[in-house]
Amino acid sequence: MRRKFAWCWLLLVLAAASATAQQSTFFAADAGNKYWIQPDVVYGVENGHQNKLDVVYPHDATVAVPAVIYIHGGGWVFGDKAGAVLQVLPYLQMGWAAVNVEYRMASVSNAPGAVEDCRCALRWVVRNAKTYHIDPARLVVTGHSAGGHLSLTTGLLTESDGLDNNCPGEDKEASPRVAAIVNWYGISDVADLLAGENRKTYAVAWLGSLPDKQEIARRVSPLTYVRKDNPPVITIHGDADPVVPYSQAVRLQQALDKAGVSNELFTVKGGGHGQFSDEDNRKAYDAVWKFLAKWKLGPVN
Repeated sequence: MRRKFAWCWLLLVLAAASATAQQSTFFAADAGNKYWIQPDVVYGVENGHQNKLDVVYPHDATVAVPAVIYIHGGGWVFGDKAGAVLQVLPYLQMGWAAVNVEYRMASVSNAPGAVEDCRCALRWVVRNAKTYHIDPARLVVTGHSAGGHLSLTTGLLTESDGLDNNCPGEDKEASPRVAAIVNWYGISDVADLLAGENRKTYAVAWLGSLPDKQEIARRVSPLTYVRKDNPPVITIHGDADPVVPYSQAVRLQQALDKAGVSNELFTVKGGGHGQFSDEDNRKAYDAVWKFLAKWKLGPVN
């Protein structure tokens, strides 16, 4: 019931926002007809747990459109896709499709379970792109906090890194590649959060009592996978974030710069762990749109 309400509320907000902005004269009236929603699609089963996603797509599209893959946050220990549904709104306003992904929490599987799941979700999107009028060459993966971390691992990892092994599909499938990553204050070094001054209980819970937790932490850290052929990355992070240290964003930028990867760090001065002011949030999204435009990832005409 909660999910039905969330999606109905999304369409109402989408219609109202579009009417206010006057981006399309009839969009407010046609939103329900323009977009179809395929909820709770099972993209994989692990440990007896069904991993699900929702797809929102323009059913009358005559050409394939870009799509955002959104991954919710919650420190890998709580949260679900229903609570994150409004985060895809800015992309739907641009005429894109959207995929809202759920994955295993620490209560179901410790690391690297969530990373594996999101890689499988990406593969599912590519495999089913034609059905939902999605252009697999124009996929942007994004998320906030733990979702930012998972957007990074989803976009930076390749099949050869060994965390796609449980994904359903054909052996002959090509390793998927995203067009860009939009990282909202995500973790870049998991090991840094397990001990010392940056220790965070959510990270400790995600690794649990694994005997090789330092090695697992390395395997699920985006910094491990920085290399010259990475997709472009933009990071948005508050420099007063008490939950994910701002240093994680700085170190990621430095590593990407060193590898020659196109990237940008948008710093929210005095910003905490999200919940930015309206002005700061709008400035951050403006930076995102300008960054994506460099890669021909803009509104659908």
